[in-house]
Amino acid sequence: MSSFPLTALCAGIFVVTLLAGTVLRLWLTSRQLAAVTGHRDRVPAEFTDRVSLAEHQKAADYTVATLRFGRKSLVVDVLVTLALTVGGVIGMIDTLWQRSMGPGLLTGALVILSVVLLTGIIDLPFSLWRTFRIEANFGFNRMTAALFLADLAKSCLLGVLIGGPVVLAAMTLMERAGRFWWLYAWVGWMGLMLLMTWAWPAFIAPWFNKFTPLADAELGRRIEALLRRCGFESEGVFVVDGSRRSAHGNAYFTGMGRHKRIVFFDTLLARLSHSEVEAVLAHELGHFKLKHVRKRLLVTMAGSLGALALLGWLTVQTPFYTAFGVAVPSSHAALLLFMFVMPAFGFFATPLGSLWSRRHEFEADAFAANHASAADLATALVKLYRDNATTLTPDPLYSTFYYSHPPATERIAQLRRNEVQINGLTNSLDRPVRA
Repeated sequence: MSSFPLTALCAGIFVVTLLAGTVLRLWLTSRQLAAVTGHRDRVPAEFTDRVSLAEHQKAADYTVATLRFGRKSLVVDVLVTLALTVGGVIGMIDTLWQRSMGPGLLTGALVILSVVLLTGIIDLPFSLWRTFRIEANFGFNRMTAALFLADLAKSCLLGVLIGGPVVLAAMTLMERAGRFWWLYAWVGWMGLMLLMTWAWPAFIAPWFNKFTPLADAELGRRIEALLRRCGFESEGVFVVDGSRRSAHGNAYFTGMGRHKRIVFFDTLLARLSHSEVEAVLAHELGHFKLKHVRKRLLVTMAGSLGALALLGWLTVQTPFYTAFGVAVPSSHAALLLFMFVMPAFGFFATPLGSLWSRRHEFEADAFAANHASAADLATALVKLYRDNATTLTPDPLYSTFYYSHPPATERIAQLRRNEVQINGLTNSLDRPVRA
């Protein structure tokens, strides 16, 4: 087969795949919009004593606003991707730098930096609108313009300090390490992941947020007792000033080995009772004790190895470059094209990852029911759904495809079954929530 038909075939397969994925996303979004707006004026029966109609309508309006905004953002992303790839923009940027600088690692780094800056500039208005219009309109944004700019500057600096050496190292391996460069790159990438897991809570996260030890002595004692029951070691419990940026609440673990930290957003602690905080933490502990974190890490490692092996094969395929307007094959062009082309194909695996994640969430809920309280976890979740304006009436197909956590109705119903199995209780989860 001549190179031109093969080039056209490669470009055609990509365009068809990208457009098919875009049509699917827009269709799923339309289903979600219809489901949310269709149930806007009626609270689901199982939540009528815990969520008011006004709160339910706010969640519906917030969901609709984010979906409509996401639809516009998706169209722009697709157009940008098409322009950079089959439109030849990456190739044009590459040609300009090659003519002015000549070939070399520095030229490659400048090409990549140029594309990253271009896409960042295009995305900036969307980020501003999302933060200062949508989030602000629904009372969630607490970010000031100064803080937004400071975060942006810090993120850019980190990108240069961390991403720059990583890109240069990858290009060096691609050009000098021989046929199996991708295997050496994978080993280096795994080492960097472990290093960042250790370094993030100690050195990087405090650059953006203030972390303080938990000051609530009574809550601290409950948490310590829970950790002992679960056989979990950590460096301590910290509160992060998430309220500086958003009214949304969250909790997470960070670090590795004995250096794990438990982190609560101050907004979360302000909403939940001690017993509810304990139940939420028990759920997060469940992910560790049930080895969900380890399993996800192994899948990530395997996926990274497969992706790098594929990139290693593509780097020596001339049609991979010519299909997207790159005249001279190079390591930096391969990295850029791979970054923009592969997500179109990976998108169709989204439901598998979502299914696996939801299964883990159910398992962690069952762990929490055994080591804390299913009733308290249920009331905590309802408060979080309500206060974060999470819709209670998603489209089943949309949630199956995208949701990493089970929909509210399914999750609360399963917690009821968990409590019945453990305590033989039938209606303790039906008591009203007192915010």
